[in-house]
Amino acid sequence: MQRAVSSAPGENYKWIALSNTTVGVLMATINSSIMLISLPTIFRGIGINPLLPSETGNLLWLLLGYMVVTSTLLVTLGRLSDMVGRVKMYNLGFAIFTVGSILLFLTPGSGDQAALEMIIFRLVQGVGGAFLFANSTAILIDAFPAHERGMAIGFNQVAAIAGSLGGLLLGGALAAINWRLIFLVSVPVGLFGTVWAYWKLRETATIRAGQSLDLLGNGLFGIGLTALLIGLTYGIMPYGNSSMGWTNPLVIGCTVGGLALLIVFLFVERRVADPMFRLELFTIRAFSAGNLALLLGSIARGGLQFMLIMWLQGIWLPLHGYSYDSTPLWAGIYTMPLMAGFLLMGPLSGWLSDRFGSRVFTAGGMIITGIGFLSLTLLPGDFPLAIFLLLLAVLGVGMGLFSAPNTTAVMNVVPPEQRGVASGMRATFQNTGTMLSMSFFFTIVTVGLAGSLPTVLFSGLSHQGIPSAVAHRVAGLPPTGALFSAFLGYNPMGALLPPPVLAHLSAATRATVLGTHFFPTMIMPAFMAGLRDAFYFSTLLALIAAAASALPAARSARVSPVAEPAVQRAARDASVR
Repeated sequence: MQRAVSSAPGENYKWIALSNTTVGVLMATINSSIMLISLPTIFRGIGINPLLPSETGNLLWLLLGYMVVTSTLLVTLGRLSDMVGRVKMYNLGFAIFTVGSILLFLTPGSGDQAALEMIIFRLVQGVGGAFLFANSTAILIDAFPAHERGMAIGFNQVAAIAGSLGGLLLGGALAAINWRLIFLVSVPVGLFGTVWAYWKLRETATIRAGQSLDLLGNGLFGIGLTALLIGLTYGIMPYGNSSMGWTNPLVIGCTVGGLALLIVFLFVERRVADPMFRLELFTIRAFSAGNLALLLGSIARGGLQFMLIMWLQGIWLPLHGYSYDSTPLWAGIYTMPLMAGFLLMGPLSGWLSDRFGSRVFTAGGMIITGIGFLSLTLLPGDFPLAIFLLLLAVLGVGMGLFSAPNTTAVMNVVPPEQRGVASGMRATFQNTGTMLSMSFFFTIVTVGLAGSLPTVLFSGLSHQGIPSAVAHRVAGLPPTGALFSAFLGYNPMGALLPPPVLAHLSAATRATVLGTHFFPTMIMPAFMAGLRDAFYFSTLLALIAAAASALPAARSARVSPVAEPAVQRAARDASVR
């Protein structure tokens, strides 16, 4: 039995749905990128040094906690939205996100207490973001006819890129005034979006009555994925004498335990009457291949922005005379071609895929992305700027070609009553892939640095007259400290060398060691070797994703009796396209 939640909206409702979900995506992405560039100001504002080993956890959770909680909740909230209404859950997400922004703006205390409060408030924002991301795509698919969905999703994703760009620029401007303004900027947008969503959005989905919440499945999935993502987060932190945390019992336990719970989840979902997620959807080739391509593409490119920022801030910008405190803003400016390529191709590829099908654009986009990654391996650490910017634009074009057609192809084959949970699953694949990518990129680069940087750094410091004991101690510090300092816009040598040692150096030696050439020269060979290995692997993943995207849709699917009519109907409609 099914029940309609509301009367049919007007003919122009689709544009209301597009504009409102675009505001939601814009707010969420501004908030994400504004943190990347504003972290040094935030840490100075609350009075802690993020480079101290004791503060690494605070740094990582402020960076990644939002993504962890969002990824964990997406599928569960998508399923809940299919049961009680997507618009209700979307409206609630706007309100929760706004509350989180207000709490961050009002953060009391200072030091570690303030850092803990901010992490908790960011997790509140993550809950709101999960409501928004789990339902925005489903609301668009409900509102638009099949021949216009690619265009709508393309414009929605342009807002995500514009938000990322706007966040970088806003962060640079607001950080110079007051760190609290960084969070305040989301509040008026959130208040407006909350009121407008409540006033204008209408439930267009038909909800099947008598559904029950799969508590066991939700618990297994939520706990398993949370444990896995926590393992990935702590895996990139130093542990004991190791530069990484992959031998940490906590990391091993979380990773292995999380994977085990997710495997048990698969068995449970095949045996309950009303599962959290109908695994039969994966028998639809367009759904399974599209999500596989999305996961592989996210692993290939998810950590790219972090590595580009470290490359620019730790090596290229200092070598070209930029002061360390100005490198975060300039790194954001020099990565704009990546966003510009996406901004250009996102809506265009969505519009074209509505007319010519998605396969040529998703497969072609991943091939272009693979070519972009492979081309980056040919660049030296001190690259020609014009070629670097061109390659970033190529990567942006490839990602833009892939994104909207992939989303449309996946969501078009899903039965209408399961679009919320399917949208949540798709977003979970994307966010989890991004987390895996960041762990992978960071691990490859850090392992490379740990192998050669201590010897090079000790030799360089000794050559400048630094006492051997001090040079040995500094060279033996985990390379993650050097990477994080470059990422945050601190001079690594100024952060690593004790002030009394610096005070006893001659003016010329101190200027050399603290200058913009010393550290980049030390770190560049090992950093580039690891980065190239990561880019090679990303190239391979992008090409496999292209092959998955090129698979033709199957004309039938074998499913369970409960899901059979809707799933077969959706698969048949997709095969026609």
